[in-house]
Amino acid sequence: MNNGDDKPLSALVAQGWEVIGFTSARDPSWGTHAHHVLLRRQRAHKVLSIRAKAFGSGNVTKEIDL
Repeated sequence: MNNGDDKPLSALVAQGWEVIGFTSARDPSWGTHAHHVLLRRQRAHKVLSIRAKAFGSGNVTKEIDL
């Protein structure tokens, strides 16, 4: 999922989300690095996954509500 935002993490922090954890690992399915950020706002949590596109330039982002 790509929301068209060049800085998805900055946008979420501007909305009041707080970064509480971060991991970076090689994604074996795509062969690229994937970054996962755990965010919290009040009692809600979500994970933001960011990886480079397999073809072309830019990133693919995915938000997962927990």
